[in-house]
Amino acid sequence: MTSAQTAIAPVHKTLVVNCSAARAFEVFTREIGSWWPLGRYSIGENEIVEVVFEEHVGGRVFERLTDGSEAEWGKVLSWDPPASFSMSWSPGTDPAKATELTVSFAAQGERTRVDLVHAGWEILAERGQESRNNYDNGWVGVLEEYTRSING
Repeated sequence: MTSAQTAIAPVHKTLVVNCSAARAFEVFTREIGSWWPLGRYSIGENEIVEVVFEEHVGGRVFERLTDGSEAEWGKVLSWDPPASFSMSWSPGTDPAKATELTVSFAAQGERTRVDLVHAGWEILAERGQESRNNYDNGWVGVLEEYTRSING
């Protein structure tokens, strides 16, 4: 970060779901296409066949479209099931300008606390704060869908 850039606070969201950490992790990753609001937050919108998490460091997270093409969301940076994963985040944009998403899963009895941290907004320069604010609002709706898919 240069002296002209200022730190931008990460987006941090916390929720509790009614399942084990292993199940919460699996739904967030392997089953993401079943709950993610693709019509609102995707690259291919109605043309998406599936969302794929390649479950290893360096793996891609991407949409597969009806014509067979793929649209990348980012790359897996850390993979530690069922505790956490992190990934670069640049859906439909320049991967060199990716932010970083980390999601952690901690058992709390029969429930699981899920912590999402979306950071690195400074890479977007003058658009960083605006993008951060948009995602702060956007993650609310996305995580509501995730919670609904688990809790019913």
